[in-house]
Amino acid sequence: MIAKGRFSRSEDKDTTMTELLIDFITSLDGYAAADGWPGWWGLQGPEYLAWLGKQPEADYNVLMGATTYRVMSGFAAEGEPGTDALAGMSKVVFSTTLREPLSWANTQLVAHEPVEAVREMKEKGLKSMRTIGSLTLCRSLLKAGLVDRFRVVVFPVITGRSGRERIYDDYPDVVLEMISSRTFDGRIQLLEYVPTILSGPPGTTQSTPSSTRL
Repeated sequence: MIAKGRFSRSEDKDTTMTELLIDFITSLDGYAAADGWPGWWGLQGPEYLAWLGKQPEADYNVLMGATTYRVMSGFAAEGEPGTDALAGMSKVVFSTTLREPLSWANTQLVAHEPVEAVREMKEKGLKSMRTIGSLTLCRSLLKAGLVDRFRVVVFPVITGRSGRERIYDDYPDVVLEMISSRTFDGRIQLLEYVPTILSGPPGTTQSTPSSTRL
């Protein structure tokens, strides 16, 4: 089993074992997007974009579902700031509706069940992985106990009326041990955790680390 704090920091990570990182951007009230708002809620700043430009976890496979693929590949085609770093990264999209050839370079299409596919990738230990968007995919991977690190970048906006895609609906109870934090541009918060899934409220049931060492 993974010990707490096994993956200490993204810039000082242990590369000897295959890691799965869930990676979200979110409003303060937990939405992944909002109607009528621009990308990053229009609040991205030079420090945050510079961090994206350094391609954190650039050697990881980027996992996504079909909806995220359509959105992000469209942004990339339009030259949206921050998407150029993704162009050269190895990407995997899980979908039964998309067809090859895919227009976004360096993207592999996987048509079978994503949880079992990711489990097999971890067992083979070929390459660490991270997600982008893909709320349903991330929820399934977390519930399956495959997630080693959980990163949230919180933008300082509440989109209660216009918000859509609530990230944490239908999640299990999860305890998060913070292992890293950072502030960009004086307003954007990056938070990283090791997740432990609970089968109920603390003190009444046993907890299970989200990921088991394979």
